[in-house]
Amino acid sequence: MSGAIPLTLPSLRKAYSEGIDPADIIEQVYARIEDVADPNIFLCLFSKEQVQSDAKALGSYDPDKTLWGVPFVIKDNIDVAGQPTTAACPEFTYVAKDTAFVVRQLQAAGALLIGKTNLDQFATGLVGVRTPYGAPKNAIDPSIVPGGSSGGSGVAVAHGIATFSLGTDTAGSGRVPAALNNIVGLKPTLGSLSASGLVPACRTLDTISVFALTVTDAYEAFAAAVRYDPSDSYARDVATPALVAPPKAPKIGIPSQSSIRFEGDAEQAQSFTDAVATLKAEGATIVEIDFTPLYEIAQMLYFGAWVAERYVATQSLMDKKPEALFPVTRKIIGSAIGKTAADTFKDFYKLKDLIAQVRPAIEACDALCVPTIPTFATVAELDADPMGPNNMLGTYTNFVNLMDMCGIAVPAPARPDGRPGSVTILAGAGEDAKVAALATKIEALGARKLGATNWDFVAQTPPEVPSESVIRIAVCGAHMSGLPLNHSLTDRGASFVREDTSAPDYTFHALAGGDVPRPGMVRTTPGSGAAIAVELWDMPLREFGGFMKTIPAPLGIGTITLADGSAVQGFVCEAIASKGAKDITEIADWRKYLAEMA
Repeated sequence: MSGAIPLTLPSLRKAYSEGIDPADIIEQVYARIEDVADPNIFLCLFSKEQVQSDAKALGSYDPDKTLWGVPFVIKDNIDVAGQPTTAACPEFTYVAKDTAFVVRQLQAAGALLIGKTNLDQFATGLVGVRTPYGAPKNAIDPSIVPGGSSGGSGVAVAHGIATFSLGTDTAGSGRVPAALNNIVGLKPTLGSLSASGLVPACRTLDTISVFALTVTDAYEAFAAAVRYDPSDSYARDVATPALVAPPKAPKIGIPSQSSIRFEGDAEQAQSFTDAVATLKAEGATIVEIDFTPLYEIAQMLYFGAWVAERYVATQSLMDKKPEALFPVTRKIIGSAIGKTAADTFKDFYKLKDLIAQVRPAIEACDALCVPTIPTFATVAELDADPMGPNNMLGTYTNFVNLMDMCGIAVPAPARPDGRPGSVTILAGAGEDAKVAALATKIEALGARKLGATNWDFVAQTPPEVPSESVIRIAVCGAHMSGLPLNHSLTDRGASFVREDTSAPDYTFHALAGGDVPRPGMVRTTPGSGAAIAVELWDMPLREFGGFMKTIPAPLGIGTITLADGSAVQGFVCEAIASKGAKDITEIADWRKYLAEMA
């Protein structure tokens, strides 16, 4: 890879701003595919000519498109119009009519799709070898499994074939391959990324996930893909705040010494200890938590009622042609046969009881830090025991989706034996930015190479928040002092800072409908709008995720430019909402508008 441009977002943006043609990057990508020479990474690799044509269609470099000219790949249980979707099962294969919602968002941001990657059949497994197409090789050490079910997506990023990739995560499939291939694996809040165009495994638990070489790259790709999809009945309207530095003194929960599991792997234990020490050195308070209830929850994913969801997803084949499924896949999914509705409700009750048991300890912390995997599994071990090593790999991942948590697996320094270190930062739904910010502290620990490449890791430090434990928010409507929704700030401990105005870069609209009258700020061409009156509030960072959940479409939280040129988080509005709204840009002040309407 000598002379190759590192496929990180900062490197690509610099190259493109200096005149590099995306055609050159595509040439590099396909040369790298040839050099790696692993035919089992891709189940559908697009022709270089096709991708070059897509690159040419981008036109001139557009820095406003956050993923302009960025190569990516997707797991082959995600649809692309006109291309086969296999879910690693030949008899299941169909040609997709439409492109998955999330893929369309990424392409709209300028990303270039290279192809579709191999996986554990029907996304059932954490090992990456349960595929009839032949397993991709681990990018770091071919003797260990590549991880799954998103094995091809993880390996492709680790080899420097793509800047980021899409996997899926139901039991840890977006995190385990990251741990095994020295990359980042972002498991988002359930429902934040649309599942339209995704072959389901467990619809109630599935999420599309993101692999990348760095935390900031993963988060930017995630943020570009987030948009509410009303056609997905499990979608949530979730905003993605800008990535900022974490609080300087967070409380981090870790497995207690009596409950932590490493399967006798002393090097893995030391790697985790070193990562925790980094967080402590950065000011974190470390709290030990008994993980026994979490391990019980983890076991429920494959041995409880939720395996019946996998049966529903594959029922046509299981009932009519079970031999079409990979033997171990068929065995796992077939275990759902005979489970009753009564069994399902019993498991639902058990899950709630276990969550209630551990909730006080978890809620007392800002986040959890866990080993991503207890230890490694080799291909030979999987050949001897197709089930045991797979179950072991899910020790610290299987409970996450059942508990509606978000998380990010992040490289820690390599072990003395050369195998990668990895830990995962976890928090509640909607706190994706917080876990990513905390993960940047881990990935900055010591010198390392990115994935399996010779590219050096370069830290990208998120900007500091206004104080060590708060995030500054600009509000322009019903959340202002004395107005009906101001309690959403004060109830969460937010404090008033000052009145201010935005830069003259926004139009202002009185939105139609809703129980409470609200305005919408829509960004326009710089200088062609008005300076909108805002209030600045400082909210405790731990409350921000919950606050975002209260914000309905077409509103969201984005970056607002103030009159002095500084940027804060604040309310923004989708441009389409302005079409049916009253333009009040000339007034530029919600209080004045309400007074005129009184």
